Order: sequence, then structure tokens, then C-alpha cells
Amino acid sequence: MCGIVGYIGSNDIKEFLIEGLKELEYRGYDSAGMAVITDEDMRVFKAVGKIRNLEEKIKDFSPSGEGVGIAHTRWATHGKPTELNAHPHLGEFSYVVHNGIIENYKELKKELEKAGHRFVSQTDTETVVHLFEHYLKELNDPFRAFDKSVSRLEGAYAILLITKAAPDTVFFAKNGSPLIIGKNEKEEIFFASSDAPLIGHASEVTYLEDKTRGYCKKEQISIFDESGKNIKPDFKPLTADKELAQKGGFRFFMEKEIYEQSRVISETIMGRVKSDGVELEELNREFLDGIESIKICACGTSYHAGLSGAYLIERLSRIPAHVEIASEFRYKDPVLSDKTLFVVISQSGETADTLEALKMAKRSGLKTLAICNVDNSSIVREADITLLTRAGIEKGVASTKAFATQMMVLWIFALYLAQKRGINPQTLSKEIDAILHIPKLLQVKAGLHEKIKRLSKRYLHGHGFFFIGRDIFYPLALEGALKLKEISYLHAEGYPAGEMKHGPIALADPELFTIALMPKNLLYEKIKSNVEELSARDSTILAISPEPFEIADDFIKIESHDHYMMEYFEMMLVVQLLALEIAIRLGNDVDMPRNLAKSVTVE
Repeated sequence: MCGIVGYIGSNDIKEFLIEGLKELEYRGYDSAGMAVITDEDMRVFKAVGKIRNLEEKIKDFSPSGEGVGIAHTRWATHGKPTELNAHPHLGEFSYVVHNGIIENYKELKKELEKAGHRFVSQTDTETVVHLFEHYLKELNDPFRAFDKSVSRLEGAYAILLITKAAPDTVFFAKNGSPLIIGKNEKEEIFFASSDAPLIGHASEVTYLEDKTRGYCKKEQISIFDESGKNIKPDFKPLTADKELAQKGGFRFFMEKEIYEQSRVISETIMGRVKSDGVELEELNREFLDGIESIKICACGTSYHAGLSGAYLIERLSRIPAHVEIASEFRYKDPVLSDKTLFVVISQSGETADTLEALKMAKRSGLKTLAICNVDNSSIVREADITLLTRAGIEKGVASTKAFATQMMVLWIFALYLAQKRGINPQTLSKEIDAILHIPKLLQVKAGLHEKIKRLSKRYLHGHGFFFIGRDIFYPLALEGALKLKEISYLHAEGYPAGEMKHGPIALADPELFTIALMPKNLLYEKIKSNVEELSARDSTILAISPEPFEIADDFIKIESHDHYMMEYFEMMLVVQLLALEIAIRLGNDVDMPRNLAKSVTVE
């Protein structure tokens, strides 16, 4: 995820900006840059790769006196990771950094190019600085020009802009992406997209609300809502604990990442899902020509996402889709056809078995597509095309938001394939409406989390767990079981519910805990019958459903939805929280479970 820092003051601007970027490294990035104005002298530095590359470029730069500065770590969404695409972006006399996605940047870019503006990058962000300078020439007032520019933007953004037209000022705007302003008794003003860069510098911070914009200069912080009404900033003391700041007050990174899913899913969707269809600019029309089937290859959680994705691809696009565990695929002497699209899924982009499977497919002449969270990783470099999931760095070993974003990319990809093959417009509209509702329903409600926390004390013993589901909820059952066993060290299995009577039901007794995924919109009566069979054998039942289930020992109610994928994502949230709370009660290190690594780079 991109990171932003900014500064107004007279101390070492360069040092604060670099150290601030380092505090945001954990979020992930592929390039970095900074811009500084002092005494109307404006300098910019950019570098691809790690922050140390930027440090090398600025080693002889020593700004002094009063000044303003902005800096950024970029994770590519529009355009490859290059210096030209790195932030800050330059107009004639202004620089901008931006987190988020400007959804209408193509329309704005065409408009500005007609007006004579020359673009040098492939990014959406560059439109912001050109738009500002366009309106500045018209209005001759920097803030009015900035305000009018922001009002034209559609999408999510956290923006900092500096300009020679107001060399002592930082202009800012926030909608959908986090942005914080800090201050201290030395009359310094700080900006960041997270608390961590501000610790040790700012004594107080204010967290900007959506649709706000404004400007800061020494001894002045002015914030306005979108109607132009002045807002009095609500400053609060800043914690002095950097790790706590990175955790955002949560007990574990895994917990924080579960709560982040609403926001990161929004970023996964941005620029890809419109009201009238889906768009994947990474894919050109010809890439999928001649493709008659899809083979998905992955490991662990990514494998479960792939299984779920295969259901979506076949259901929506009617293209055959098959899923393989990468470690098995490598050694089975598979039969491969050049009419098959080979899709690999990996959070890290370094998963050894998945990478080798990808290389096998390429040697066999297949077209390849990677779904990955880390740009410039080995798998991304090897694949023909990559769809980035945009989850940001995931510190918890047990994957949560990476899985959620993989699922969203697969759903969007399935719709993209369906569009190409002529999906029914009403079906497309229903799918898009469901996708656009996912970020909101992934917001963790306090009552839900508290209920799961209370329930968890009843599930600390017994001889095992069965997570059961049908259709696309079967892979979700596998994922729920994996989450629990990874961090609680309790035995758990995921099963297709219809298979219980073919052997596993022999284990049913009061000490067998069954976690039943019971969506109302997909095979409800079938799964209900399967759960009744387990209940009749005295298994302890925890039902997760929008419909109350009378014979369940415990029941977690999700919202009533009209699309099974909305139920899927909400149930995903429940099983993640359940695993988390059981593991915490058992006293385990949730973020670093024993014997596991975040990135599996060996067979």
C-alpha cells in the first residue's frame, strides 16, 4: 500500500521525510520519492526499489531554513514501477503525492491534454497536479484552484500538494484513504497516512474525515468540508509506542488486518468495477483469444481462493476451470494445452512450488496470469500478466486480507471473462451491485465481534472441528479450518457437507464441533439436511447463517442478503474472528504461530 508523509517547519526536512517513509515500509512499495521547497527553491528526487536507493540519491542534498516537503512510497496500480511513474508528480511548478485511485483520471487526462498539458507518466495521480495548475491560471488563488480540482475527482484519495505559487503551504485532501495531521510545540506541522511516522515528532494529531480538504502553513491549519464550511480540527494526544501505532490499537496485526478488509477491498475494486461493467486495464483484448479453459495453481490459503474462483468462473463465464495444488502439479506429469490459461495465486509472489508450476506452464507455451499481492516479486516478473490484489503488507502469518482481496480479484476476473463472452446485462448488474456492497459489509460490527469473543470460550477443547459447506462455501470451510489450525493448534478439517455421510460422520459426538456455513441464497435446504444428520449424532453445532437454526447449539447471525457472495464474505469475516478469539484465549502468539512462515520459499 502506498505511504505518504509531509512536513512544514525549519528542522531537517530531509531527515523527517526519509525516516517517515521508513516507518511505512511495512505497508509494501516498489518506488519512493520526495519533493522539497525551501526559499522558493524546489527539488525532487525519485528512485525505484527500496528507500535506500532514494537515500543514495539525496546524500548530497542538504535543505536548510523554513520549508515544506512531501514524500511517498508507491505501490503500482496504474503504470509500471519506474521513476517516471513514482511520486511526487510534477506540473510546471507544483508537486503532488497521492494514495488511492482516481477513477475518472482518463476523462480528466483527455480534457487536460486538449488544453495543452503534457503528461509524462502512466499514472492516475499526475492528473491532479495538472488539474490544479489549470485552475490556478483561471482562478489565481491556490486554495480555490486546489478545492476545485479536488471537487472534480472521483474515487479514493489522500493528497498532499506543494507549489511555488504558495511555497510555505501544503494543500491536502482526503476521501477513502487515511490522512493524519500532526503538530508540536515547535510550530512544526506533519502529515502521514499512518500514526507511525509521527511518533517522536508530533505531540497531537487529528484524523481527517472523508470529503475534507484544506491547507496548512506555519501556525495555521485550515480544514473545510466539501461545501466549503470551515471545520475545527479535533487534535488528540499521540501514543509514543510505534508498534502499537502500526497495530492501530489492535491486540495483534492479524486482528488489525481483519478490520482492514473493508478498506483494502475498496482499493481492490477501485478503477476495476464501474456501474456498467468491469475493466481490467492489465488485460488487452487479444490476450484471452483462443482460451478454452483455465487451470488455477496455488498453495494453502491461495489454493482455497482458487477453488472458490473456479466456481465463480464456471458459473459466470461458462469456461471450464480446474484447480491444482502447486506442490502436486509439479510432479504429476500434467497434460497441458496452449488453449488453457494458466493462473497462479500467491500472496508473496515468492511461493516456491507455485513459482515452479508457473515456469512449467510457460515452458509448455501456455499464457500465464498471476494474482499477487507483491509487485516486482518473482511470480509477477515471470507471469505474462499480473492482477495485483492491493491488500498491502500482511504481517500476520495467517492470511486474512490477502485472501479477501484474492477472492475479489477472482470475482472481478470471472465477470471480465463473462463480459467478453456476452453475459446477460441483468446478471452483470446484479453481480456489480453485490461487489460494490462488499466493503461496507466487511466493516466489523462491535456486537458481532463481542459475540464471537464470548462464544470462543466454549470451543477450546474437544477432539476436533469440522467446517462444512456446499458449493463455493466448501472452499470457505477449508479456509476456516486452516485459519483455526494455523493459530490455535487445534485439529480442524474442512469438508463438503454432502460428504459427511460417506465416512466422517463416524466421528460425530458432543466433543466434535461442527461449524456449519449455511447461506440462504445457495443450497440452503441441502446444507440444512446435512447439519441435521450431524446433530442427530450429537455433534455440537455452531451455525453461521442469516436464518435462525433451531437445533444449533450456537448461532451466529449474519445479515440477510440477496446474493450468495455477500454471504460468503460475511461468513469469511466470522470464521476469521472465531479463529482469532479461540487462539487468543489459548494464549497463543497469533501473529507468529509456531512452525509457520509468511512466505514459503522452499518446497
